[in-house]
Amino acid sequence: MLYPLKNLFHRPAIRMGRVDNSLIQTTRLRNAQFVSFMSQGDSLAPMSMDRYDTKLRRRKRIKAALILGVIIGFAWIIIESAHAISMF
Repeated sequence: MLYPLKNLFHRPAIRMGRVDNSLIQTTRLRNAQFVSFMSQGDSLAPMSMDRYDTKLRRRKRIKAALILGVIIGFAWIIIESAHAISMF
């Protein structure tokens, strides 16, 4: 009982609400330096989307195979159970 009351009256350390970003000043020079820095590094290197798409397709096929296996397993159990019941 104490834990729900504690959560009910808990005051977060960070106030939720509007964030005042007026103290952060961005100028064209600062943005230009940042873009220059980012373009010099390899952080903007093009990513191969083919590998990502292949990974997604592989996951989808594995998921479908697992679901199909579970369905076949349940069907086999039901058929064997019906066969065993019919024998007695």
